[in-house]
Amino acid sequence: MAQATAPLIDRQPLADLNTLRDGPGWLRLSSHLLTIVVGGVVWRLAALPLALRLAGLVISGIGLATCFAPLHECGHRTVFRSKRLNDAVAWLMGLLSFYNASFYRRYHQWHHRYTHQPGLDPELEDPVPTTLSGYLREVSGWNWWTGKLRGHARLLWGDLSTIPYMSPELIPQVRRSIRLQFAVYGVLAVLSLIAANGFLFWSWLLPLAIGQPVLRVLLLAEHTGCAYGDDGLANTRTTLTLAPVRWLMWNMPFHAEHHLYASLPFHALPAAHCWIGPRLQHLDRGYLAVHRDLLGRLASLGQPA
Repeated sequence: MAQATAPLIDRQPLADLNTLRDGPGWLRLSSHLLTIVVGGVVWRLAALPLALRLAGLVISGIGLATCFAPLHECGHRTVFRSKRLNDAVAWLMGLLSFYNASFYRRYHQWHHRYTHQPGLDPELEDPVPTTLSGYLREVSGWNWWTGKLRGHARLLWGDLSTIPYMSPELIPQVRRSIRLQFAVYGVLAVLSLIAANGFLFWSWLLPLAIGQPVLRVLLLAEHTGCAYGDDGLANTRTTLTLAPVRWLMWNMPFHAEHHLYASLPFHALPAAHCWIGPRLQHLDRGYLAVHRDLLGRLASLGQPA
């Protein structure tokens, strides 16, 4: 008789870690939004020194781009105890970060179901860079912007029936969600024109473009260079990083822990790491180390045999 594999986290500690609490979510959400607002106000205050304004632009932009993190966490419905509140916050964070939460939640469920399995994981439809120029396009955000424009156009007008995680019942819901999202963008664009202040461009599009490369660098580390297959200890990377990065990313750098126990709320991931960390095959000390290794492998691919 085969011996049962020991669990990564004992039953009672896991039950404690799985407890949903509203307080950490409200604290993290309010501080995240405050970062965007304060940075944006500093950026738009013409009376301030240019260097300070540019710092505000960068801070606001990184805050906007990393709204992807609360979108992701609320998409799992683990930030708040209320399902409706999770969905509402996910939609708002998707609005700010140019994702559609209704579509993303289904896409991401499929990613968790088939993590890093070729032909099944939808994230692998966007290939990882194999050349230095491809790497630069990826981290600049160019691939993301062009992909988002194509993807949103498909959600608005295209055929969704061939997407495996989009059932006929879900398609009308996603259509309504994306159309409402673009209606909001349209209203903001009209108001910006009326006010002649370019709010949509100067306070959203430009900062988001500035912040997007930071998010690309962080997300590229999650699975790149990890094993293909269904072994959660080998197909996902946890990156040990600075507290401000963990804060902005809602503890997403503990990514292997998240994939192994997707029901854990974001504030429980550091504690889960104490249990799981020693078992991980990809545990890197900092994003610079991850990208240095990636660039080294790209350089070796470019060398003649």
